[in-house]
Amino acid sequence: MSVRLLLSTAALALTAGAAQADYTLHILHTNDLHSRIEEINKYDSTCSEKDAAEAKCFGGIARVAAKVAALRTELAGQNVIVLDAGDQFQGSLFYTTYKGADTAEFMSKIGYDAMAVGNHEFDDGPEGLAAFVAKVQFPLVSGNLDLSRSSLKDKIFDTVVLQAGGEKIGLVSALATDTVETSSPGPDITFQDEIESLKADVQALTDQGVTKIIAIPHTGFVKDQEIAAAVPGIDAVVGGHSHTLFGPKGAAYPTMVGGVPVVSAYAYSKYLGHLVLTFDDAGHLKSAGGEPILLDASVTPDAAVAARVAELAKPLQEIRDKVVAESTSEIDGSRDHCRQTECAMGNLVAEAMLDRVKDQGIAIAITNGGGLRASIDAGPVTMGEVLTVLPFQNTLSTFEAKGATILAALENGVGAVEEGEGRFPQVAGLRYSFDPAKPAGARVSAVQVATALGWAPLDVTATYGVVTNNFLRGGGDGYRMFAAEGMNAYDFGPDLADVTAEFLARHSPYAAAVDGRITRK
Repeated sequence: MSVRLLLSTAALALTAGAAQADYTLHILHTNDLHSRIEEINKYDSTCSEKDAAEAKCFGGIARVAAKVAALRTELAGQNVIVLDAGDQFQGSLFYTTYKGADTAEFMSKIGYDAMAVGNHEFDDGPEGLAAFVAKVQFPLVSGNLDLSRSSLKDKIFDTVVLQAGGEKIGLVSALATDTVETSSPGPDITFQDEIESLKADVQALTDQGVTKIIAIPHTGFVKDQEIAAAVPGIDAVVGGHSHTLFGPKGAAYPTMVGGVPVVSAYAYSKYLGHLVLTFDDAGHLKSAGGEPILLDASVTPDAAVAARVAELAKPLQEIRDKVVAESTSEIDGSRDHCRQTECAMGNLVAEAMLDRVKDQGIAIAITNGGGLRASIDAGPVTMGEVLTVLPFQNTLSTFEAKGATILAALENGVGAVEEGEGRFPQVAGLRYSFDPAKPAGARVSAVQVATALGWAPLDVTATYGVVTNNFLRGGGDGYRMFAAEGMNAYDFGPDLADVTAEFLARHSPYAAAVDGRITRK
């Protein structure tokens, strides 16, 4: 276990004279940017030139840079630190092309003081994260990872200590243990329980005399609240992973759990969180306030950063500007819908998958709602938009499975609806009902399979042809039954984004719809 003391220029607020009884700390924070280096639209996808001209864009790394710089100027002489709660990786052509090198450049330029490790930081394995760590000018922290057999050994810290205004600020973090299912950390990294790990790390900081401790876990709002209640010595939880909206239209900012504030800043660079903590002379938290700041058109992007973004975007433009189809209406791919119920984007992608392989004897398509990362608005649909929806470079996987395996897969898929996990099954050639209030193993009912003669009940003893993506076929998102029980598997089909774009082109103008294939009781 290693502890790092970081003296950061960005975090150092010089004070003159005698120490005051109260100490105020300003925490500027982001999370889950998912490679939204460019401005985004209201659907969290790359903003068009038309929307930009009409001042309808949000976020983008140049706006983050501008707002952080403005607040540092406004708060000059006060104590300011800048943190990220993970998942900078994956989500746009920038990540597909630059694999985090662009993110490292921009985060270092902004002057982040520390970053938590998110699950998607492992999407290109430990080696991809190690390359990122080598490029940044700040530490990454995640205390519940055993990295002793990994290429990340001694590169990720259990705890970090910053200096701000002559005071030590301790940072601890933990990464969701289901990362082994949602990303690719590999066999050489093992996970410890989030809460038990945080307890040990907080105690280690306390033993060093650190009295102000901030947790920046990548575990999601539900777990963040559990952490706040269960880990003594944490003064605030600044989290990520669940893309929770805080502020007037969402959860209270901060949400108080006992005396511990819990906050987050949505996702995709749309907001910059600003948490204000006041401590007494003994290091006890007296008050917590602040707000998530919407980075809309009223925030002028940093000119130098915007110019660099434009430079990096040039090689990508031809790919994403290509119009592949027209859509007669919005294709809803929102996180709130696609992880809880049938959604139009889920239907589109699942139907595209099934259409591509139906002549191979495949009858059922299942894909994960968490793999759908944006909506698409009405009008021309570009390849760039499709790639924003499906950024993971997943391939089609086909296999055979017993009806019992498919039923078990659906049970897994609906098993974490209330937590908003990405495993929720969007389907084609299949319909089902579910009741999340029922016990595990009894949530799914009325499962039917489309046949040439109409809908027929799923036969648990029969064998069906199934198509999914290679992530789920390999056991991702808890679909271990696909890896263990799938037969005659082929995991190297075409890219899912290409399949979806081609399906849209064949059905243009595309009319998005939901048809009741998934019902929630």
